[in-house]
Amino acid sequence: MIGLLWLVPVGLVLGALGTLVGAGGGFLLAPMLLLLYPREEPRVIASISLAVVFLNALSGTAAYARMRRVDYRSGLLLSIGTIPGAVLGAWTTALLPRRTFDLIFAVVLIAAAALLLWRPHARTALGHGAFHRTVTDADGTVHTYAYNPWLAVGLSLVVGYVSSLLGIGGGIIHVPVLTAVFGFPVHIATATSHFALAIMAGAGTATHVATGAFHSGVRRTLALGVGVLVGAQIGARWSSRVHGNWILRGLAVALLIVAVRLIFGG
Repeated sequence: MIGLLWLVPVGLVLGALGTLVGAGGGFLLAPMLLLLYPREEPRVIASISLAVVFLNALSGTAAYARMRRVDYRSGLLLSIGTIPGAVLGAWTTALLPRRTFDLIFAVVLIAAAALLLWRPHARTALGHGAFHRTVTDADGTVHTYAYNPWLAVGLSLVVGYVSSLLGIGGGIIHVPVLTAVFGFPVHIATATSHFALAIMAGAGTATHVATGAFHSGVRRTLALGVGVLVGAQIGARWSSRVHGNWILRGLAVALLIVAVRLIFGG
């Protein structure tokens, strides 16, 4: 375990960045693990990453809850779709060859980056619906928005499957969808995504444990977990000082860099 202590500061940085953008850090951790452990099975990489995402999301949700930015009703609604998708995705991971896993990962990251760069604050037709929400945060700012709940659940099913399959959590996909498609304010989207992410990542991790994929990754998860629990609190504090637009654009650039590295590094 002592030889893995270098993973603690890595987890701290990932936890801070992941919470800042509402993505859980898995979008950075999973490709990093792929590069560090080129001979490791995809299911082991995904199980470690998803377990760390769960710890990050849990800590980040607690921080965002104090800021009153979490839309709990919407988060629970999104979880209706993400939980079954997460379980199915965790089972599917074992069927993928390593190179195929890397390429799928890269394509998902590029698609998410494209969605982020495509007018992230646009209010499309899909951003209107029967489910109207009003959230007042701790600063007194009132956020109002509306969306189609059935479409949100359907998209969350896909998000849960893909994110659990790759071990990236889901926030990296959920945040751009919530902002660009459903019209969520950025800061509410990141906080609510973290809440739904904790539920989804917990279900996916439990499935990886049941399949035996997580057994060889316990020590690495613990080392990373110590860092992300602290980093998540830091990231939540930073979120109040960073403009939402910069969060989304910076996230898009990071995704494209990681995707290119995966495509040409395999």
